Amino acid sequence: MDDEYTEAVLSLVERIPSGRAMSYGAIADVVGEALGRGGPRQVGTVMSTVGGTVAWWRVVTAAGRPPRGHEVRALREFAAEGTPLTADGARVDLRRAAWHPGFDRPPR
Repeated sequence: MDDEYTEAVLSLVERIPSGRAMSYGAIADVVGEALGRGGPRQVGTVMSTVGGTVAWWRVVTAAGRPPRGHEVRALREFAAEGTPLTADGARVDLRRAAWHPGFDRPPR
């Protein structure tokens, strides 16, 4: 990934409020609007290579699953932030926790 794309992804992830989350695809849509390129896989590449510098657990799959191999730590972070989870406690409830720039509402 080029530096401009990487910086755009990390900057957006830094803005995700505590207790909220965005999917890889939603991040790709926002960054793609600004830069005209990239997709969920590119966001995943950025997050897996340099995402440790931001609140990486706030980036989940479209199904609300945390990054593979980091589920335990992510679920601990979600609990600490009060992120709404699904009834089984294994995923973020994106209907309640999804965040998008410019559309701030508290999670239900």
